[in-house]
Amino acid sequence: MEKDVKQKKIEGSSDTKSRSISNGMEAKIYNQKGEEAGKINLPAKVFAVKWRADLVHQVAEGMKSNKRAGTADTKGRGEVRGGGKKPWRQKGSGRARHGSSRSPLWVGGGVTHGPLAEKNYKRKISKKMRAQALFSVLSKKMKDGEIIFIDTLTTADIKTQNALKVMQSLAKASGLKPLANSKKSRVLTALFERNEKAEKSFRNLPQLEIVFLKNLNPLDVLNHQYLLIENPVEAVKFLEARG
Repeated sequence: MEKDVKQKKIEGSSDTKSRSISNGMEAKIYNQKGEEAGKINLPAKVFAVKWRADLVHQVAEGMKSNKRAGTADTKGRGEVRGGGKKPWRQKGSGRARHGSSRSPLWVGGGVTHGPLAEKNYKRKISKKMRAQALFSVLSKKMKDGEIIFIDTLTTADIKTQNALKVMQSLAKASGLKPLANSKKSRVLTALFERNEKAEKSFRNLPQLEIVFLKNLNPLDVLNHQYLLIENPVEAVKFLEARG
C-alpha cells in the first residue's frame, strides 16, 4: 500500500513538472541598473526542450566543417619537380634500391596521402535541424541559469565606461561575476537589431562578444558560458518564429 502511494506521488510530481514545461516559464528582465524591470513568459518550444546531445554535436561539427576554407594542398610523388633520373643503379652498390629521389621516403619528396585542395568539407544542415539544436542549447543554458534578459543596451553616450557600469550592475543583481570582470570572452550578447551606440560601447569589453539575434547559432552559444539577450519580448518572438 505504501509503495502504491509513493508511486502515485512520484507520478504526480512528474506530471506537474511536465505541465510546467509545456506551459513555459517566467524569467526576470533587468534594466541597466541591475533592477528588475519586469518578467517575460518564455515559450516551452524554445526554452524547455529536451537536451539533444546527438543533434547539437551534429550541427556544431557541421558548422565548424563549413567554416573550413579547404585550401590545404600537398604535392604527391608525381607532382614534385625533378626526380626523373634513377639515383643509382639497381644492383651492385650495396644500398637500398630506389627509382626516384622524389619518393615519399626521401627528403624533398612527395607527400603520401596528404590533403588535397579539391576536397569539399561542406555539410548540409537543414533549417529545422539548426533551429532545434539552438533551442536545445538555449534550454540547457536556461536550466543552468546562464541566460540573462535586459530591456535595452543603448547607452546615453558611446563610452566603454558606461557599458562596464551596466555589466557590473547586472553581475551584482544576477550573482554572475564573470559578467563584470573576465579577461576571456565568456558572455555572448545578442542584439535584436543594429544599434551603433550599444555596439561601440560594449565591443571593447574583453568578456563580451556581440552578435545579432538573427545570426544566433548553437556553436556561438556553446562557446560562451553566458548569454545576454537584449529586448527580450521581441527577441523571444523572433526565436519562436524560427521553430
